[in-house]
Amino acid sequence: MLIDRFEENYAVCEKEDRTMINLKRSLIPKGAKEKDILILEDGRIFIDKDGTRKRKNEISHLMKDMWE
Repeated sequence: MLIDRFEENYAVCEKEDRTMINLKRSLIPKGAKEKDILILEDGRIFIDKDGTRKRKNEISHLMKDMWE
């Protein structure tokens, strides 16, 4: 799932099926920010650093192609 934004005590996240859910900030790893990809594993939530980096690179590439 992807952190779309933070609202007060919640992280508004987009799941893979494109539905939105609110997670309490206290459940989100410290240091997580908007557009980070999260993984739920064994009842714990982790930041998918590789997935987040890959997604950012893909978006940068698409934006670059838009302006050329």
